[in-house]
Amino acid sequence: MQAAKSGVLCSGSIAFDILVRPVDQSQWGTTTFVDAIESHVGGNGANTSFALAKVGVAVRLLGAVGGDEQGALILEKLRRAGVDISAVTRVQAPTATTVVIVNSAGDRKFLHRLGASSEAFTEPVEFGSLSQSASLYHLASLFILPRLRAHAAGILARARASGLMTSLDTNWDAQGRWMRDLEPCLPHLDILFMNEDEARMVTGSSDPAVAARVVLERGVRTAVMKLGRRGCAIYTNLREIICPAFDVEAKDTTGAGDCFVAGFLAALIRGEEYAEAGRFANAVAALSVQKIGAVEGVPSRAEIEAWIRSARLLTAAPA
Repeated sequence: MQAAKSGVLCSGSIAFDILVRPVDQSQWGTTTFVDAIESHVGGNGANTSFALAKVGVAVRLLGAVGGDEQGALILEKLRRAGVDISAVTRVQAPTATTVVIVNSAGDRKFLHRLGASSEAFTEPVEFGSLSQSASLYHLASLFILPRLRAHAAGILARARASGLMTSLDTNWDAQGRWMRDLEPCLPHLDILFMNEDEARMVTGSSDPAVAARVVLERGVRTAVMKLGRRGCAIYTNLREIICPAFDVEAKDTTGAGDCFVAGFLAALIRGEEYAEAGRFANAVAALSVQKIGAVEGVPSRAEIEAWIRSARLLTAAPA
């Protein structure tokens, strides 16, 4: 992994997030006072790429935004973070937008307008000059990009044929197709990321070991289960690795999964073993949830490593 090519090519959604916090209950026809209404970078592709750049990984993002002010703001923030945005296209549709409603515990509900995401990836990704400095191709948003579903498996196959490692983060499927669209991708994946809710919908089980076995039997090399406040579990055909979470108070869990993925991939690219990658990924996610906004809490790699040395781990094992 420490070869000359050590970057990431990332495909995914790019969105303008509007976060509202806290909202613990709602009733039509009333007014609720809140503490914060803020706008931030959002979308799985943008979040993951931003976090990768923050921790020192060269990353190029593929996706689409509108020609509107929101698209320009997102691209500028990504550029300033160090993300290569040269492969992001501008389209006529408005930039994808998500209203994120966050409760006092940091849990969130998304209201999403696809916008430009409906026009992204009308053609399969062709590798070559796009991936010249990359060692890994990450598909950050399968289910939220309508046009990508049909040819995602072919894209992943071409990525592996080009010599790239491959990874995919499932995310939530608002269309409810789940395994029908994911299964063709599985034989072409080195790493699959799922949280417990997604695992239940994909495999029928939220038990990390059971869900991992289902996808491993269909060709995935490594299954990484995101367990939220309980950390993560990593599975191959030969072993199980449990990585406990850090003890932090969550203000906003928006983007925590994307930040986790960025931390995990960054550690692997540096040549770390799975246990250390899981630990570093948990730390990136733990730092992200302590601030409002999907990626506002992600500091530099050096700052993360310094934080890990003094942070307290939770000791409870995953259920």
